[in-house]
Amino acid sequence: MNRRLPEPDPEGFCAAAWAHTAELQDAIVRHPFNLALADGTLQRDRFAFYIVQDARYLFGFARALAAAAARAEDPADSAFLAGSAHGALAEERRLHAGYVEQLGLTAEEMSGIETSPTCLAYTSYLRASAQSEPYPVAVAALLPCFWVYQHVGSTILERTGDTSGHPYGRWIATYADEEFAATVRGARELTDRLAAAADERTRERMLTAFVRCSEYEWLFWNSAWEKQEWPTARWLPRRGDHVE
Repeated sequence: MNRRLPEPDPEGFCAAAWAHTAELQDAIVRHPFNLALADGTLQRDRFAFYIVQDARYLFGFARALAAAAARAEDPADSAFLAGSAHGALAEERRLHAGYVEQLGLTAEEMSGIETSPTCLAYTSYLRASAQSEPYPVAVAALLPCFWVYQHVGSTILERTGDTSGHPYGRWIATYADEEFAATVRGARELTDRLAAAADERTRERMLTAFVRCSEYEWLFWNSAWEKQEWPTARWLPRRGDHVE
């Protein structure tokens, strides 16, 4: 985990994948949810919905990371992925706990928010990729969660400057932090290395996975903005809180 990593290859797979999704990445930063989060006007109910969904998403994301770690042939790569799985559950859960307290969310209120269709679809895709796709494709699918959050956090910090007193300052600081940026560089370095050793067909599948998960990132923000519900819920008894 502490090995010294080179800077990502400016002509590698990741640079090309980011350029391929550049308009989508910009749309994520400019999504109404993130614009409102940046200026501090995001409503409590939308952020609360997001926090609950993100906590459930992180559980699935960590399981996908752990599954990918088990498939890595390089012990250092396995340690990196396993360490990232632990970080997803530990560091970000601390962030969530702080906001749960700040927002005054009760256990009853949180359990009343059902796992959204987008959250379930995204975590299911990641876990399926980690278990059934070629290992390089699984890693490429995991990358957007790291990279997009770092991009959103650092872009917001550049625009807002000092976040002291900002209602979502801790969220911004977490994802704009240099330690998190180092994790993103590690994920990019691993993805670039796997792509460089892969055949053309595998690289195409890696790009497909990267694009799909970048789309899921936009959908996740949008689902929080809309407080997405299951359109079929009207015909079914309430199923209650559950983690997929």
